[in-house]
Amino acid sequence: MNKVLSILASIIICQITFGQSKTDKITSKIIEEGKMLYKSEMASWYGTDIFIEKYKEKEKIGGYLSYSENEISRCIFYSKGEKPKIIGTMDFDITFKIENAKTDLSERELTKTEFDLYEIKNAALEIINSDTIFKRYNNTNFNLIPIINGKEKKVYVLTGPKKNGVIIFGNDYLLNFDNNNKLLNRKQLHRNIIPIEYSGKDEIEATMHSHTEETGDFITSTDICTLMLYAKFAKIKQHYVISKNYVSIWDCNKEILAVLTRKAWEKINNVEKK
Repeated sequence: MNKVLSILASIIICQITFGQSKTDKITSKIIEEGKMLYKSEMASWYGTDIFIEKYKEKEKIGGYLSYSENEISRCIFYSKGEKPKIIGTMDFDITFKIENAKTDLSERELTKTEFDLYEIKNAALEIINSDTIFKRYNNTNFNLIPIINGKEKKVYVLTGPKKNGVIIFGNDYLLNFDNNNKLLNRKQLHRNIIPIEYSGKDEIEATMHSHTEETGDFITSTDICTLMLYAKFAKIKQHYVISKNYVSIWDCNKEILAVLTRKAWEKINNVEKK
């Protein structure tokens, strides 16, 4: 395993040094969206803690959502009713340190972007509650992450654990919306659910899961989001995603991705066996 890790480290360095291949161009968008999802979830985690502690009129709370604006990750809480207003805004810099957060509990109108995010999140929630494609498992809950990236409007649905010591991959979904915030399509990204248990005491050299052809050749943006959220608690160094044609290797410490063909991966493994 040490030899394999050494070879993989060299490959990652080479990829950074010699620029993007066609595969890198495909995966760059996956990484970008994975990091967007991560920043949204982090803002939601810490923004909720701050807001619930400081806001006294709990009966007014209708819900929350998060999004990024330049280098700022923002969590907003909105009021109940058909015409909600923003009742809390929490801004975070790239460190997500609570002491650096800026909190504004003044009431204001939603911006155009915030209203679109609000609409597609609510639409996604209605679909989840009525469409049998969405599967629920014990000790888990759905995390809805609406994002607007250029002209694309999406809601990712991740399955999160309700108890500590578990990372969950899979049972995730993507809903795409049009310019009028109407559903275009929805699909299941991973058809199975993949829980990985950890103690948090000892370092884990590597974890892995596999992709069917339906899920795709490469690591997904939801996989990257999950790893960025939980790998530091689980002390995981690397995570592999194995598909028919490729192997994606996510370095959890450096937060960078290397992609090998399945053939190259098998050659490395043969070297290790010898």
